[in-house]
Amino acid sequence: MTLSAQIKSLVATAMGEIFPGVDLTSATLTINLTKPEFTGDYTVVLFPFVKLLKMKPDALGNTLGDYLVQHSGLFSAYSIVSGFLNLSVKDEFYTSFLTQKFNDATYGEQAPKDTRIMVEYSSPNTNKPLHFGHLRNNFLGASVASILKAAGNYVVKANLINDRGIHICKSMIAWKHYANGATPETAGMKGDHLAGHYYVKFNHVYKAQVAELVASGMDEKTAEKEAPVMQEAQEMLRLWEAGDRETRKLWETMNGWVYEGFDVTYKRLGLSFDKMYYESNTYLLGKQLVEEGLKKGILFTKENGSAWIDLREDGLDEKLLLRGDGTSVYMTQDLGTAKLKYDEYLLDKSVYVIGDEQNYHMQVLKLILKKLGEPCADTVFHLSYGMVELPSGRMKSREGTVVDADDMIDEMISLSKEQTEQSGKTEGFTQQELTELYETIGLGALKFYLLRVDPKKKMIFDPKESIDLHGFTATFIQYVHARICSILRKENLPLMPTRDQFAAFSFTQPLLAPEKNLLVHLEQYPNVLDAAATELNPSELCNYSFQLAQYFNAFYADLSIAKAENEEKKQLRLMLIIMTASVLRHAMSLLGIRLPEKM
Repeated sequence: MTLSAQIKSLVATAMGEIFPGVDLTSATLTINLTKPEFTGDYTVVLFPFVKLLKMKPDALGNTLGDYLVQHSGLFSAYSIVSGFLNLSVKDEFYTSFLTQKFNDATYGEQAPKDTRIMVEYSSPNTNKPLHFGHLRNNFLGASVASILKAAGNYVVKANLINDRGIHICKSMIAWKHYANGATPETAGMKGDHLAGHYYVKFNHVYKAQVAELVASGMDEKTAEKEAPVMQEAQEMLRLWEAGDRETRKLWETMNGWVYEGFDVTYKRLGLSFDKMYYESNTYLLGKQLVEEGLKKGILFTKENGSAWIDLREDGLDEKLLLRGDGTSVYMTQDLGTAKLKYDEYLLDKSVYVIGDEQNYHMQVLKLILKKLGEPCADTVFHLSYGMVELPSGRMKSREGTVVDADDMIDEMISLSKEQTEQSGKTEGFTQQELTELYETIGLGALKFYLLRVDPKKKMIFDPKESIDLHGFTATFIQYVHARICSILRKENLPLMPTRDQFAAFSFTQPLLAPEKNLLVHLEQYPNVLDAAATELNPSELCNYSFQLAQYFNAFYADLSIAKAENEEKKQLRLMLIIMTASVLRHAMSLLGIRLPEKM
């Protein structure tokens, strides 16, 4: 049980004993960390009880404070400030906590529970490479999955590959007409970049054809439908769904190139998946659901044979589920995927990490599944996140203005190298160690910057700001960790020493403010991890880790370890920094970020 939970229980018990017979269940008991400007560690909000007990806040605070100090054994003193009871926790609690937890590598994690959660993220299209816009999605999904697992859940990391549809056919048509048989090898390009090149080529040709038709007197909307290259792409989609051998062979070849390219990028980013789904398989299951919905009268057809569902009574609109030519739309395959996920894993929750521009789509998906009577409807949860832009503005794949993920990785590693070399701190490293360090710093900066903002908010990514050693960055946290490692090396201690490497001290000396600040913050880690899991919000861990690193810096600036006042203080401070480094590693690992031992 965390300290805040213990205090809540103690206060509730005390209130019941002080005021027997009074029903206090309608009042909310709130326990917060005491604000830095006041004396104390934890604060009880008194106002919810004042009216029920017909007491003034100060009188209630004194009565409750006296009782807790005398009977709980946990508190050394209290003070009252404007209706808030500030409680000071005895030093003995914190030193006992440190002794028990300082080398616990799993500190903060919860016991396994019978909750099955799938987190679906990445979900790339096979007509282009992973681009910068995908990175926030990937990092959010991977970190949320890790956080949920640390919170005791059974977690499946899933990736739904968008490997079919009109966008795939666009790349295929352009390659067929303009590539002259080019392969990744002959073009000297990763396969995903090659496919993306021809997706952009298609759009250029398409725009030119639309402009030509408009110039000949056709209205723009008609021209967009009648452009020959678009007609050809739509026919290719029909042939693909009909199982045409030549179309399927080209599709398999180009997708194979793209998958090889994806694998290289995923490996560089440190990403992996437990389950891969392919829309080329799930759309068939979606079609079956549509057919069943038509038979049950839940769906209806229009004159051209297309299948729809009417959601107007739910405040939405009519939604197309199957085109008149029998080809499926995104919603069709999403219905099939949702059912397949649930049937395979009997999920309690299915988390979709998808940008906020798809809020309506996800609302409709959940509603249609519910109307079709599918139990998976209740498990669908959309983790909606805001778009990320560069200082130059929003990127567009079809216009070729995106920044590829591979290029961004290279830029961040280059910035890391430049910053490290300028600092003059490259001595004592082998070339291989420097290469690994540049990658650790560069990727850490990229991930942390994209995760440090609440997922619901839009953001602008600034590469140089993300790697600032003195800013709200992974680089700052990495440097703090490396500094702790340096101290431990000088003391001939490993990162995670055993208990028998420390003398059996009973800490008797009062904690100094920098020591206690670190301890209070360390004790809070399980609460922060639980909040991150509950809210599906990795930024909670970013904020916590940064604050912990700041507390360490203040501690190290004020207090000596090597020249501590006595051996007891030295032991305490060594245990403190060992736990600090351990918690930083644990929190940052859940964000997919490595912490170096030297910088």
